[in-house]
Amino acid sequence: MRNSVILIGAFGLSAFTSAAIAATACEQLGSVPLEHAAVTDAQLVPEGPGQAPSTPGGPPPPLLPAHCRVQLDLKPTSDSLIKMEMWLPPADKWNGKFLGAGNGGFAGSIQGLRSEMPQALNRGYATAGTDTGHQETGGKWGIGHPEKMVDFAYRSTHEMTLKAKQLAKAFYDKGPQRSYFSSCSTGGRMAVMEAQRYPEDYDGIVAGALANRHIRMWAAGIASSVELLKHPEEALSKEQAALVNDLVTKTCDARHEGFLNDPRQCTVNFAALRCTAGQSGSACLTEPQLKTVATFYTGVKNSKGELIFSGAPLSRPMVSSSTNPNGPDGLFDLVRIARDDEGLDWKTFDVNRDVPLLDQKLGFVDATNPDLSKFKARGGKLLMYHGWADPAISPQNTIRYYESVLKTMGSEQGDWVRLFMVPGMGHCRGGPGLNGFDSVLAIEQWVEQGTAPKQLEGRGANGLTRPLCPYPQSAEYSGSGDAKDEQNWSCKGEAPKGKR
Repeated sequence: MRNSVILIGAFGLSAFTSAAIAATACEQLGSVPLEHAAVTDAQLVPEGPGQAPSTPGGPPPPLLPAHCRVQLDLKPTSDSLIKMEMWLPPADKWNGKFLGAGNGGFAGSIQGLRSEMPQALNRGYATAGTDTGHQETGGKWGIGHPEKMVDFAYRSTHEMTLKAKQLAKAFYDKGPQRSYFSSCSTGGRMAVMEAQRYPEDYDGIVAGALANRHIRMWAAGIASSVELLKHPEEALSKEQAALVNDLVTKTCDARHEGFLNDPRQCTVNFAALRCTAGQSGSACLTEPQLKTVATFYTGVKNSKGELIFSGAPLSRPMVSSSTNPNGPDGLFDLVRIARDDEGLDWKTFDVNRDVPLLDQKLGFVDATNPDLSKFKARGGKLLMYHGWADPAISPQNTIRYYESVLKTMGSEQGDWVRLFMVPGMGHCRGGPGLNGFDSVLAIEQWVEQGTAPKQLEGRGANGLTRPLCPYPQSAEYSGSGDAKDEQNWSCKGEAPKGKR
């Protein structure tokens, strides 16, 4: 464990004065007994910039307040190595709560260090994240390592939560009064997985852009690549994808906002783009190319017509067909894991044969159980959201999961679970429309004050604001006034109901 004396001097002890002395000093947290885990470092960190972004040109690292940083190795099995990091503010700055952070993609690093964790620490939370149990990108780490796949699927998040609560109790001499989990994408899968498997872990959960059908989603991506390999005539050029998007915009974007407020309110006849006699090239679409467009919007299916993964809404722009000679090589690692064969060629993928195999071998990674009765019974609250313009994960997938919960548990569940669709938002953030809202404040008020969010304030670039409405409601323009001002919009449609 690294010596922290110099850092304590840098603090001038200002952050950890007598009013904030911990029950167990930061540098002594390594002595806390933790099952199948070890603290590898614990030290006081002075106020300063956090971790720099992983990609050049990203935003500057956030400024972090003084805190105790604890790094751990979690080893719930002999083949496990889960890297975990926890930040604890001084006792007099702690809000008495804990927030768990998630990951994206296949993880492989503690991605929360650059996103949810800085935001949580600045709000006074004790906060933690993991790398989900592996330290490399892609999926080759899972080949021949079934326990690591379990860590990735759900065990790493649960183990992190248990250890974080133990460390908080040791450091503050009391455990968190409330615990929350907030994340997006793979983190959205991790979020609903917690509600499904470990309903006692968190009081409130924010789950964005659900990758909860992780296996099926990537299988659909592989299937699309194989389809284009076998039928190159179905590929769309950049210009032809623009034809599709221009037709959607012309048909559906009546206010010329550059995004769709609610794609459910529009239909598009893509047959209008069909090549006529004498037409060819980028000015129109052939029948095979129209088939690609149809699959994009309706979803990938097997030969029986059964849905593999949801298609895109009209609000998600279409892109040109991939020309990567390696195809979906990273995604195909899932099949290599299922077959325990590192040398398997992605070109051999067969949607009818391999999807059932993936479901059988790796179905535990997907978080699709709609029965959240145990989470509800203990007073848990679940806030889900998804950007209508998400280019990575179909918003229809999150809607599908939300509707499956209502179908299983009854239609009147609005007192504990709600879904908010965000017009114009991309994958978790960004996009041409609304690109953010205060989800943590919303879940805090719901859990701590019993106030179910009737609407949320969505924010976008250039002063754009608009109410975000609980699905199936959507925001409707009054017909007058500045369309960028939320005051001129209101939620319309049937609001979610809770049992009385």
